[in-house]
Amino acid sequence: MANAIQLLTLDLDNTLWDVDKIIIRAEQNMRRWLADEAPLSLEHYNQENLPTFRQQVADRFPNKIHDLSFMRTEVLTLVMYAAGYEFQIGRDLANAAFDVFFDGRNQVELFPGAVESLTELSERYTIIALTNGNADIQRAGLSAWLSGAISSADVGKSKPSAEMFHAPLTQFSVRPNQVIHIGDNLIDDVQGAQNVGMHTVWVNLKGSQGPEEATISTNEASDQRGVHKEISHLAQLSSAVAEIAATS
Repeated sequence: MANAIQLLTLDLDNTLWDVDKIIIRAEQNMRRWLADEAPLSLEHYNQENLPTFRQQVADRFPNKIHDLSFMRTEVLTLVMYAAGYEFQIGRDLANAAFDVFFDGRNQVELFPGAVESLTELSERYTIIALTNGNADIQRAGLSAWLSGAISSADVGKSKPSAEMFHAPLTQFSVRPNQVIHIGDNLIDDVQGAQNVGMHTVWVNLKGSQGPEEATISTNEASDQRGVHKEISHLAQLSSAVAEIAATS
């Protein structure tokens, strides 16, 4: 069919795993490392000072605010300088601390049903990550199912911006109605994808009603924004994709 599904774009954080749990653990690992390798930094790496450091980095590098790895490394660098470490030593410590964090950030625990659905879908479709986060699909163990990733750092914008959703269309030379975007956030994922004409699957694992400002189309074949499905467990993902594909 002319409109047959050619590509699945997939959000990662809170779609495939609980990102808050992962970030907390990664932060704990990094703080233990800091205590051993850069103990002076802990006086400055705290909730009182971090917002100021983040704003300083954002002001200095406004074109990098969507690159979470860059932002975190630069914040750590400012922390090291505030702690009195010399320039190159501070930079090296910041890079090493980020490496510890990033290793933990990619130690993911997939939600139930994820492995089975990704395995089944990857046999029939090209799947890529489309994420505002900075998880590495290879280090996170997703490369068996995903063919690549596009992040907000790559695009310079974050979902729900149209630029994020246009990026895979350009890269894979597909039309919006040939793509299904899968994600947990009604605005960033579903509304953003629908606004450019993609089909959508809302991964609603918590039974959320969604924010009031979300405007989601649920009309199926007749709606110009495509077919929309909602699932409450990742085991339902393959069937939701199949239902959309059957109408495309």
